[in-house]
Amino acid sequence: MSIKVEHLSYTYMKGTPFEHKALDDVSFEIKDHEFIGVVGHTGSGKSTLMQIISGLIKGYEGKVYINGVDFSDKKQDKKALRRLVGVVFQYPEYQLFEESVEKDIAYGPLKLGVEQKEIERRVKAAMDLVELDYDLFRDKSPFSLSGGQKRKVAIAGVLAMEPQILIMDEPIAGLDPMGRENFMRLTKSLNECGITILMVSHNMDNLAEYTQKVIVMNNGRLFMEGTPEEIFSDYDKLKQASLELPEVARFAKLLRKNGLNIPEGVIQYEQIKKFLIEKLRGKK
Repeated sequence: MSIKVEHLSYTYMKGTPFEHKALDDVSFEIKDHEFIGVVGHTGSGKSTLMQIISGLIKGYEGKVYINGVDFSDKKQDKKALRRLVGVVFQYPEYQLFEESVEKDIAYGPLKLGVEQKEIERRVKAAMDLVELDYDLFRDKSPFSLSGGQKRKVAIAGVLAMEPQILIMDEPIAGLDPMGRENFMRLTKSLNECGITILMVSHNMDNLAEYTQKVIVMNNGRLFMEGTPEEIFSDYDKLKQASLELPEVARFAKLLRKNGLNIPEGVIQYEQIKKFLIEKLRGKK
């Protein structure tokens, strides 16, 4: 499902002494089934942008099209938008509240008026997507689970709504390295199932490994847009946006400085590992 943003601007507390322009004439387009990373310093406008696309903020200037439908039109059914777009907030496990995993995941479809038999199918399908065994976890209290399992339950609750677009705002915050990796693999598998994904994150390494395109926000404006290789190879421009290179790109930059002819655009672990192995074998 495609997303098109045209000349989007938004000001918090307009007309007061605390007025702050969070977005300033932002335009971009996302194609069907893309996995997009969104980065930027604190206060760059990235979270505001995600909330507008998901319909959580009103009163903005500009247009937001979802699959060609103008959802900035006040006459457009906002319930239709909520069915299309699912949102995973930072620390989503804190939003769990039901007495069992099954009831928590079923809550959203139940509120939509989905029939019970269809709810059961959706719950099972969502749990399967996040790799939680239905028979093992359905009756457990979500509060008895590990942090990673709680996060999976929260995401399954969003997936049970069957969104075609998934917006994630810092979803890997607080996870250890293994947890982050597992979560990114899960997100990639959801994308491969046909869900368009926008992920806001401060973790450049994970975005470099998994996303197809990266959007850089800076002071409320669209600052950079391109493939991970294009974005994370331009250290000088990233520095202007108060951002650092991914760890691998920093390491490659250091090795170049010390005489190794590592190609520009090496930003992933497998890329640099392959280069160094071939170098040691005398192939470079």
